[in-house]
Amino acid sequence: NLDDGTLEVSLDDGRITVHINVSKAGRNYLVDLLSGSGLNDGQWHALRLVAKESFAMLTVDGEEMSAVRSTSPLSITTGGTYHLGGYFLQTPFPPSKRSFQGCMQAILVDDQPADLHAVEKGTVGAFENVSLDMCAIIDRCMPNHCEHGGRCKQTWDSFSCTCDGTGYSGATCYTSIFEPSCEAYKHLGRSSDTYWIDPDGSGPLGPFKVNCNMTEDKVWMMVMNNLPPKTLITGSSREKRTVLQVNYSASMDQVTAITTSAEHCEQQIAYSCRMSRLLNTPDGTPYTWWVGRGSEKHFYWGGSGPGIQKCACGIERNCTDPKYDCNCDADAKQWREDSGLLTYKEHLPVSQVAVGDTNRLGSEAKLTVGPLRCYGDNNYWNAASFTTPSSYLHFPTFQGETSADISFYFKTSAPYGVFLENLGNTDFIRLELKSPKVVSFSFDVGNGPVELTVHSATPLNDDQWHRVMAERNIKEAVLQLDQTHRTSHLAPAQGHTRLELFSQLYVGAAGGQRGFLGCIRALRMNGVTLDLEERAKVTPGVKPGCQGHCTSFGMYCRNGGKCVERYNGYLCDCTTTAFNGPFCTVDVGGFFEAGTMVKYNFMPEAVPGASKDSKALPQQLMQNEVNLTKEEVAFSFSTSSAPAVLMYVSSKAQDYLAVVLRHNGSLQVRYNLGGLKEPFAIDVDQRNLANGQPHSINMSRHNRSIIIQLDHYPPVSYSLPEDSDTQFDLVKTLFLGKVFETGHIDPVLIERHNTPGFVGCLSRVQFNGVAPLKSALRKAAQSQATPTDGQADKHPVASSPVSHQGKLVESNCGASPLTIPTMSAATDPWHLGNPNAKSPSNEERVIPDGVNRDSAIIGGIIAVVIFTILCTLAFLIRYMFRHKGTYHTNEAKSSGESASEPADTAIIGTDNPETIDESKKEWFI
Repeated sequence: NLDDGTLEVSLDDGRITVHINVSKAGRNYLVDLLSGSGLNDGQWHALRLVAKESFAMLTVDGEEMSAVRSTSPLSITTGGTYHLGGYFLQTPFPPSKRSFQGCMQAILVDDQPADLHAVEKGTVGAFENVSLDMCAIIDRCMPNHCEHGGRCKQTWDSFSCTCDGTGYSGATCYTSIFEPSCEAYKHLGRSSDTYWIDPDGSGPLGPFKVNCNMTEDKVWMMVMNNLPPKTLITGSSREKRTVLQVNYSASMDQVTAITTSAEHCEQQIAYSCRMSRLLNTPDGTPYTWWVGRGSEKHFYWGGSGPGIQKCACGIERNCTDPKYDCNCDADAKQWREDSGLLTYKEHLPVSQVAVGDTNRLGSEAKLTVGPLRCYGDNNYWNAASFTTPSSYLHFPTFQGETSADISFYFKTSAPYGVFLENLGNTDFIRLELKSPKVVSFSFDVGNGPVELTVHSATPLNDDQWHRVMAERNIKEAVLQLDQTHRTSHLAPAQGHTRLELFSQLYVGAAGGQRGFLGCIRALRMNGVTLDLEERAKVTPGVKPGCQGHCTSFGMYCRNGGKCVERYNGYLCDCTTTAFNGPFCTVDVGGFFEAGTMVKYNFMPEAVPGASKDSKALPQQLMQNEVNLTKEEVAFSFSTSSAPAVLMYVSSKAQDYLAVVLRHNGSLQVRYNLGGLKEPFAIDVDQRNLANGQPHSINMSRHNRSIIIQLDHYPPVSYSLPEDSDTQFDLVKTLFLGKVFETGHIDPVLIERHNTPGFVGCLSRVQFNGVAPLKSALRKAAQSQATPTDGQADKHPVASSPVSHQGKLVESNCGASPLTIPTMSAATDPWHLGNPNAKSPSNEERVIPDGVNRDSAIIGGIIAVVIFTILCTLAFLIRYMFRHKGTYHTNEAKSSGESASEPADTAIIGTDNPETIDESKKEWFI
C-alpha cells in the first residue's frame, strides 16, 4: 500500500504488469508498466522493481532489453504493508487480479530479505493457504517428455511441446514428418529433387537432406561430401602420410542407416598420379589406403573388392605396366589414374584417405571421392503374406513404456483380422481391422482399456495398400489411416502412464482368433523395422514378400505406361508409349534438319533369308489394325519454317492421312478414305504456328467422327462427308518430317509441302499403339553403341519396321504449350458458339471470320514486288551464262523412264518390293 494509493504487481497473460494508482488533491493518477513475455511457463524468473520519488523501473530476468522506466510528477511513497500473492485487507482500492498461483523465492524488500520464518511463527504479518519453505508446483517438464529437441512448456496442471523446426510432430514431437527414403517419395508420385529423409522414423537419428534421382527405374539416393574433386596432395611419405578427411552432409550414423537399408551402394574413388605409387610396396603395406565405416582401414581400391589388394586395371588385367596391379604403381613420370567404384556397402562410406608417396621431386597426386550413391530400400518393401487365419510371426517383446510409435502398410480381401498384439498382465496393445471399413487401436496401461477407431468411407478389403500409423504417449493416443482419417484420445491427467508388456509381439493373431489374411509390409515400431521376410522364411503359413503392388501404385504410370510387378515394388513399362522416365512422363523428342525423315512400316517387308513372322512389328497393327476404323494421333512440334509435312500415313490403296503446315504456318489435317473426289481437309487453325513455340495436337477418329484438340484449347468435333468411306484400308507406312513413297500419293500435297522438309522438333509422337520417333531414336542409339566387324549376319532376321534418313538428334523439345496467348473471339477457330459444327465436305474448310484484310493486302503487295525482282534476276543470269560452255545432250530416253531422276532417290533407294507393281511413278520433292 502507498500512502495515497496502491502499487500492484501482477502476472497477466505471461507478462508482468505494474499498476500504480495514486489519489492526490482529490484526483486519481494512474501509471502502468509492462515487461516480459511467456513468464507462465513453469520456470523460475527474476523480477526487480525499483520505485522512488517521481521514478519507477521494472526489469525481468535481468535483461536490459526488458527494463521499462516511468517518470511521473507524482511523489511515490510506500507504506508499511506488503501483500504477496493475494489481498487481505479492505481498502478503497481493491486489487484488480485474482490471487497468484505459483512459487516465490529470494524475496527482497528495500534490499532486505523478507523474514518468512517470522511470518510462519505469526510474529510478523500473516499467511493463508501458503506452503512456506517449499515450492509445491509439480515440474511437469522435468523429466522432459518432449522428444527430438521439442521445447517443453507447462501450465499449472499440464505441459505441452512445441515441435517447430524439429522435423517431428505429435503431442511429444515423437513422429517424424519425413519419409524414410527416396524410394518412399517416389511411390508418393514425387519427381527428382532434394528431400529431407528420416531413415529411422521416431528413432534417435534426426532428419537430413539427400538428392533423389528418379529418372531411371532405380531410384538413386545421393549424399554429398565436402572433398573438392582432384584435391592436390604433395609432401606425404610412408612415415608421415597426408590424411584427407571426407565429411558428408549427414552424420556417419545417418549415412550408415542409408547403407544398411539400401539394396545397393557405390562410391567412385579416383587417384591421379605422377611418380606417386598407390598400393604395392616391397613389404606388402600399401602407400595409400582409405578408411570406411567403423574406422576400419581398407587396402583395396575402386573396381576391386575386399581382400584383393588391386585396382580396377589389376582385376581387368589391362594396367599400363602388366607387372603391377595399379597404373600408379608403375611410378611413371606421366600422369596416370586408378579409378573405379567401391561397391561393398558394409565398408561405405569413405571417411578418410591416407596418402603416402608424394614427397619425392616431381611426385604429386590428385584425389577424387564421389558422393555416396545408393538405390533401393529393403525396409520399405520388407513384407510378409499371411495365407491362413492361424498364421502369425513372433518377435521379442515390444519396448514402448512411455512412447509407442507403430506404422505399416497392409492389403487384404478379408473383412477383418488382427494386425499385431502384445500382452502383459493386464496391459496390452493391439491393432486390428475390425470390419471392412474400420481400423482400431486399443491398449491398456493400467487405467482401463482404451480403443480408438477410424472409419473409412470405402472398404479397406479392396486388395490395395493402406497405411496405418498409431502412436501412444503420456499425453495422448493417435490413430491415422491413409493420411486422411485421423482420431485422437487424450490421456488422463492423473493415472498410470507406463505400458508394461511381457509376452512376445505377435504379428497376426497368435490364437487364431480373427487371424489376418493378406500382406503386411514396412512394419516399423519405435523407429525399428521388423524383418518380416526373414522370419517368414522359417514360419509355416507365412510367405516372404508380397505381390500385387500395381493395384495400388499402377496409377502413377502415365501416358499409357504399363505397371509391371516386381518382387520388391513395381516399375512402369514405357515401351509402347512415346515417353520415358520412371512414370512415363519424360517426353522423347528429336530435332529434324532439312531432309530428315523417319519412316515406320506397318506391313512387313520381304528380306532375303528373313523369318516370315516379323516379331519386330506390333502384333495389333500386323493383324488387327491393317484396316482401321479409328486412329489415335498425338504429338508436339515446334518450328520456324513452313510449309512442312509433320505426319503422313500412307496405304497400299488410295487412302492416306496427312498433318501439314501450310505456307502461312497454319495447321491442316487431310483425310482421304476412299469414295471422295477430293481429299477432306480441315483447317485446324489459321494462326501461324511456325513461330518457334511448342504446340501439341491430339486427334482421334472413329468412323466418321473426328475430334481434334490443339494446345490447351477445347477439343472440336468434325465429321467426314456421308459419301466418304469409314475404313482406312491397308495401312502401309508412316512418315515424319518428309514423304518418300511409291504408289498413289496426293500430288498437290507433295508439291506444296514436301520441300525442303520439316525443320524443327517433334516429340511424344504416337499413332495408335506405335511410337515411331522413339523407336527411330532408340534404333539409332543402338546402332551407334554396337560395333560392327564388317561381316554379314549369318542368321538374317526380319528388318526393323523403323528407319530414318538424314541427321536425327534426340532433343528435349516437348515443352508444354501453356504459354500460348488466348485467342480473341474474332479469330477463334473453334467456333465455340457451335462446338459441334461439322466441317463441310471435300475441299471446304473450317476458316475463321474476321481476318485482318489490311494486313493481307500489304503482304500481297510485298510478295508481288519480291517475286518480280527474283524473276528479273533469273532472266539476267540465264542470259549471261547461256552460251558459256553449256553442254547439251539429245540422247534418247527409254520409254517409261523419267526425264530426270532426283538425286535423293539415289541416296535413299527403294526397299519396297512392290514398287513396280503399284506404280511406275516416284514422288520425292
